[in-house]
Amino acid sequence: MNTPPLLVELLTEELPPLRLRALAESFAKELAKRLSQDRFLSANSTYDFFATPRRVALRVNDVLPESLPVRETAPGPAVGLALDAQGKPTPALLGFAKKRGVPVEALERMHDGKQEIFVHRGVIRGKPLHAVLEAKIRAALEHLPIPKLMNYQLADGTTTIKFARPAHRLVVLHGADVVPCTVLGLTADRITEGHRFQAAKKEIVLEHAGEYERKLETEGAVIANFDKRRTEIEKQVRAQAEKSGAMLGPEEALTALLEEVTALVEWPAVYIGEFEREFLGVPQECLVLSMRAHQKYFPLFDAGGRLLSRFLIVANLRLADPGNIIEGNQRVIRPRLADARFFYETDKKTKLADRVSQLAHIVYHNKLGSQHDRMRRIRNLSAACARMLNLQSTYVERTAELAKADLLTHMVSEFPELQGTMGRYYALVDGESAEVAEGIEQHYRPRFAGDSLPETTSGILVALADKLETLTGMFGIGQMPTGDKDPYALRRHGLGLIRLLAEKNLPLHLDVLLRHANNEFHGRADFSNPDTTLTAFLMERLRGYLLEKGYPPREIEAVLVLQPQDIDQVIARLDAVRVFSGLPEAESLASANKRISNILKKTDTGANVVDRAQLKEPAEQALATVMDRIRPEVEIQIGRKSYTEALKLLAQVKVPVDNFFNHVMVMVNDLPLRENRIALLRDLHGLMNRVADISKLAA
Repeated sequence: MNTPPLLVELLTEELPPLRLRALAESFAKELAKRLSQDRFLSANSTYDFFATPRRVALRVNDVLPESLPVRETAPGPAVGLALDAQGKPTPALLGFAKKRGVPVEALERMHDGKQEIFVHRGVIRGKPLHAVLEAKIRAALEHLPIPKLMNYQLADGTTTIKFARPAHRLVVLHGADVVPCTVLGLTADRITEGHRFQAAKKEIVLEHAGEYERKLETEGAVIANFDKRRTEIEKQVRAQAEKSGAMLGPEEALTALLEEVTALVEWPAVYIGEFEREFLGVPQECLVLSMRAHQKYFPLFDAGGRLLSRFLIVANLRLADPGNIIEGNQRVIRPRLADARFFYETDKKTKLADRVSQLAHIVYHNKLGSQHDRMRRIRNLSAACARMLNLQSTYVERTAELAKADLLTHMVSEFPELQGTMGRYYALVDGESAEVAEGIEQHYRPRFAGDSLPETTSGILVALADKLETLTGMFGIGQMPTGDKDPYALRRHGLGLIRLLAEKNLPLHLDVLLRHANNEFHGRADFSNPDTTLTAFLMERLRGYLLEKGYPPREIEAVLVLQPQDIDQVIARLDAVRVFSGLPEAESLASANKRISNILKKTDTGANVVDRAQLKEPAEQALATVMDRIRPEVEIQIGRKSYTEALKLLAQVKVPVDNFFNHVMVMVNDLPLRENRIALLRDLHGLMNRVADISKLAA
């Protein structure tokens, strides 16, 4: 037999839209967890969260009116302390029995693994829901992810409450019964409120917790379920776009806006608005951002991705004649678009090159100088990268010089998200080359996880230099990420650096890049060389990147333990390790390599060069012969970056290595002989681990 559901709703003033889902989900999860911990839920219990701009709520199904009893075994004193010499109870045993509220005869003996003790086996009775629910609701609210609480006073003029927004009503129903609670100064009731303007009734009386969604929708004109409301908005948005023969743009932008708009309306309706076509002369990124970020409109595009002079409005009113809503929104958007046009036309009057000197007046970081200082460092680094790649650096240096100049434009000041994008437009207006213009836009990539990488040479090298400069500078002044705090997005910069080196196949060694970057900061009093710390940080980003690509941790460790500096070759090395792991000789060689590693760890003595004249045993002579034979070919294959072929050659040492360990004693008393054999193993270890430390593959 199912037990009644529990409904808890908090009606508030408008909640922060970007955090609404998180607030509602957290509230539901926290309260359900607390009810479960105290045994109020059955095996069939589930919960749902609800969220609208003015409410968070949850409904937990199958909530018991009284928590389930639980059997308890309470340990008492050891038998030796509980009974005297005559076997009579001591004060210790009598006190334990009194504490448990039972006679001594009701106690049992058991062995706790160390000694025999007295115990009391009893049952802890359940607690009624009404006695504990208020405390649980309070605790769940205290754990909500609210970065900043509001302080407001109740009607009495003296009581101060702290919450995300002022709260006005509290509903707490267990089935048909109101559970008495007082939370945030509100007394629990069964009355909620619907839509401010379209509800059939201002106050909606809930007779039962199970009718919450239905009554809000039928009597209150409110779709309480967040996901259901989002689905309804998306359905209407796509239908209107299809009706007008338009597209909605990139899915990731559509998804983000749908989530935000869902948190702004309770009874959604989608209408089409228009604006004057002359605004389309402004770069469409500016118009799109203005519509999405400021007005929460859905811009419409043609099949080629070009912006149309139409947009979708998600209103909180469903009207037979929405003319006033559409006209009102069209009046609102015109000044926004006019501002964008004004900024664009004004910005074009000053060339990017003429803005560069003004970067000296923008502080990048008080310990690292101005944006002009930063520009010079990025320019020097990108030019150095070009030289190392034997590339002409004219366009690269010009891109680096102009890359941050758009920070001084009106458009980027209004829309910081357009950094780089506006730089590209203004560079083209100024007559800069397409290579430079594209590089200015692309050097910010990747901006987020999964974002595309730069495509032009200038974009790639300036992006690399930008990330190098940021990481080296911030690590050099001690601004490393800690826990979940990363105010300078250094983890993103680190991953971007790894992706650029790996996916663009740049034969630039990480240690060399970091040395160049470090040199750019010499002379700054607050800067300390972060080489070791930053290298470890980047290796962790590389490890995470490789795990995301599906490489097994053991194979990743085999490559990364060698601290490879040629990041562009790491994938090729991993692929070679994967092939090697499938060879029949792999397991034996990995175990042998691990054994050699353990021997070498125990001794740092011995010659560095093997004396062939001292190789006495046939097994060690045979091993040396095979090593001499394959070494040149291994070196050739590694030089060609044919790592798979190099590892396959090593399979030839399996038999001689097995014979060596079966017939040769390494740690003999004869010191010169022992040291020569250790030198042979050291030589073998180095040869086997040129591509990866294959001992890490051993089970």
